Amino acid sequence: MDWPEVESADSKNSSGSINTGNTDTTNTSSSAGTSSSGGASTLSRYENQKRRDWDNFGQYLKNHRPPLSLSRCSGAHVLEFLRYLDQFGKTKVHTPICPFYGHPSPPAPCPCPLRQAWGSLDALIGRLRAAYEENGGNPETNPFGARAVRLYLREVRDLQSKARGISYEKKKRKRQPQQPPLPPGEG
Repeated sequence: MDWPEVESADSKNSSGSINTGNTDTTNTSSSAGTSSSGGASTLSRYENQKRRDWDNFGQYLKNHRPPLSLSRCSGAHVLEFLRYLDQFGKTKVHTPICPFYGHPSPPAPCPCPLRQAWGSLDALIGRLRAAYEENGGNPETNPFGARAVRLYLREVRDLQSKARGISYEKKKRKRQPQQPPLPPGEG
């Protein structure tokens, strides 16, 4: 099976996402901020990354055998894409038989595989989910929001958490203290 052309793991940017080598930052849309050079619009870092991720996923669809249209793409195809991206990962994920399993900072090298970090995959899916809807996709049929994708991300998070000895605890939001309602006529 042919896959999208993606550069080596060294091409990963600081957000943990795969770069496709496209560094063009200009856009003619008026929704982006304007640059200081004559009013040409530029995209934010997030918008640029979202576009690169969307283009990379589009390349995956084109290279899929048989080629896939976006309308026929399912959560299973998204999972296949995420597993493909693992080969470009830089996060060491220890196997249960590794002596460093559960150690966040192992004292020596080991042969355990490198994978995409859970946080990178989670952010990638968030960007692709938004891009799907921005490109005309129906939110109810968004393959990036499929239950199988959510379960896969949870499984990756839990596996990496145990393997690396790092717990991912959900952050609780701080509630704003509720102010008592003002009596009628005040306010």
